[in-house]
Amino acid sequence: MRTLIKNIKGLYQVEDNKKMAVCGSAMAELPCIENAYIIVENGLIKDFGKMCDLKDTNADKVYNAHNRYVLPTFCDSHTHLVYAGSREIEYIDKIKGLSYEQIAQRGGGIVNSAIRLQQTDEQKLYEDAMQRIDSMIKHGTGAIEIKSGYGFTTEAELKMLRVIRKIKENSPATIKANFLGAHGVPMEYRGRQSEFVDLVINEMIPRVADEGLADFIDVFCDRGFFTVEETDRMLFEGVKHGLKPKIHANELAKSGGIQVGVKYNALSVDHIEHTGEEEMEVLKASQTMPTILPGAAFFLNMPYAPARAMMEYGLPVAMASDFNPGSSPSGNMQLILTFACVNYKLTPQEAINATTINSAYAMDVVDSCGSICRGKKANFYITKEIPTIEYIPYYYGENKVDKVFLNGVEQ
Repeated sequence: MRTLIKNIKGLYQVEDNKKMAVCGSAMAELPCIENAYIIVENGLIKDFGKMCDLKDTNADKVYNAHNRYVLPTFCDSHTHLVYAGSREIEYIDKIKGLSYEQIAQRGGGIVNSAIRLQQTDEQKLYEDAMQRIDSMIKHGTGAIEIKSGYGFTTEAELKMLRVIRKIKENSPATIKANFLGAHGVPMEYRGRQSEFVDLVINEMIPRVADEGLADFIDVFCDRGFFTVEETDRMLFEGVKHGLKPKIHANELAKSGGIQVGVKYNALSVDHIEHTGEEEMEVLKASQTMPTILPGAAFFLNMPYAPARAMMEYGLPVAMASDFNPGSSPSGNMQLILTFACVNYKLTPQEAINATTINSAYAMDVVDSCGSICRGKKANFYITKEIPTIEYIPYYYGENKVDKVFLNGVEQ
């Protein structure tokens, strides 16, 4: 199957050789070919270039992208989109002044989602998640990391991960599974948290690994959740079982989560609202991607992570949706672009780098996703007729995507 998209007003995020990530001041650069074409064969990007250089116009399908732009699909490297029910009542509690930690301490938050998930069967979880993914794809997302973590028991965690495996098998999007058994402490383990950590280490991790259900292991290492020492123990066991680490870190305080993540060569450390020069220095000497979740900081009215300071320090920055029912109930990555520009003062070009190639690195798919490069998956979207790419984050609240292609197939 050969597909040609021609007369593209601007083809963005192009590269002749695969990059791993874009760092510091280089994030302001977004390579573009004007008046371009792209050729897809067998689900992969075969070729691209200027229209004046297009020689072979034979194709099974031809699309005319006149007055439209083409960009690689977003890579959403942090979501919790397999969940049961919504939590809008807690949203009202937040409006009335209760903090995220206060809601969690009284049995709300993650504990609330865990109870609901335990009571919901796999088919219902799968159907609801696929509807959410369909909406994400329509808004331009092509790769998604999905975490467990609403289980709190071994069987419920395995149920979540089986749902994610089924999504991986049936969704056109590129899917990665993340085991987040240590997302919170069940009420029955309050006061004896170390026993729950032992359960994660001795029972959950071996079962997850034996069934091949996850690509990554994650821990919520933060004030009021899991300590650095507990996180170290769980990551050690996960790595021993072949799971790559990722970390929830420094959302609520300087927790040491960034440091322990780097110690285990984590793919990413996520949230990181509380990040100073000490943490930036640790990250600078690592291959770990600092990943900011603008939707959660916005929804919880939290301090914003120092994205600009990190970039000035020479670091790369990735951004993801944190799609979940409690603190970021949206998987719209176009909205994340707007937050990146308005709240974090990134330029649209920097924001696109943060949500494509850098977030592809953060979910270990940069070899196949995140840019327009020969040999990568043909995952890209064609915009509607818009004046510039800056219009995408500027004109928030409306979908600027016209067509989405995943593995070369229009969705």
